[in-house]
Amino acid sequence: MKIALIQLNVSDQPYQNLPTTIKLIDKAAQEGAEFILTPEVTNCISLDRSHQEKILHPEKTDPTLIALREKAFYLKKWILIGSIALKTDDDDGRFANRSFLVNPSGNIVAKYDKIHMFDANISENERYKESSTYRPGNQCVCVNTDFGKIGLTICYDLRFAHLYRDLAMAGAHIISVPSAFSPLTGAAHWEILTRARAIETGCFIIAPAQTGRHTTCSGKSRQTYGHSLVVSPWGEIIAKMREEVGYLVTEINLTEVDIIRSRVPSLSNQKVYNGPIDER
Repeated sequence: MKIALIQLNVSDQPYQNLPTTIKLIDKAAQEGAEFILTPEVTNCISLDRSHQEKILHPEKTDPTLIALREKAFYLKKWILIGSIALKTDDDDGRFANRSFLVNPSGNIVAKYDKIHMFDANISENERYKESSTYRPGNQCVCVNTDFGKIGLTICYDLRFAHLYRDLAMAGAHIISVPSAFSPLTGAAHWEILTRARAIETGCFIIAPAQTGRHTTCSGKSRQTYGHSLVVSPWGEIIAKMREEVGYLVTEINLTEVDIIRSRVPSLSNQKVYNGPIDER
């Protein structure tokens, strides 16, 4: 089947970002893509919580979600909206970082809230405390489609191998990793981690990404790594972008999942074991 990855450089203004996203989805569809995936925070990137309070919406009224559901229906395509930053009813006012799988009828068939928050001190000049703005999800999500079973993850989840193992054990053929990786960690770890997750699970890893320096009208701007990619169940990178805004169409064959898992049956060879013993 043909799939497409959309690589974006969004600002902190959702209405300004949406036309580019739609244009790239249309172009990918014109090239025959049946399943189109966008990156993390497709609607906007902002480090300013007060600004987010002004421009974000709850799920029911979010204009990006509404528009992309309509686009899936119009094109009769599956669309994975990598994630959208959304308002919630939480008492502490934190937002949700939520991924949506939309079918060709425009219906949401699955949604996933990012579980692992990126709280990290990358360098003296690059620090993140995602948990202060976003509340973590607590539910692993794997969903059937008419072409295969898809596990949903987002960005920093990539560093937590047990989540990917659980999705593979639940039957996933594809695991999506929409991301907005830091340039420093991206250059060091992005390809290694995506390939490792593919090898460990025997799944296709499909990872659309944000890229470049993100324009802001309020607060500090940030930069992301780009390099959207697709990794086979054998751990080979079969398609990759660099740092450009655009789209990438490629083909995957889901029969490879069963072939690779039969060659290296690590999922079925898994054993229950006791925890480590303190030998002090």
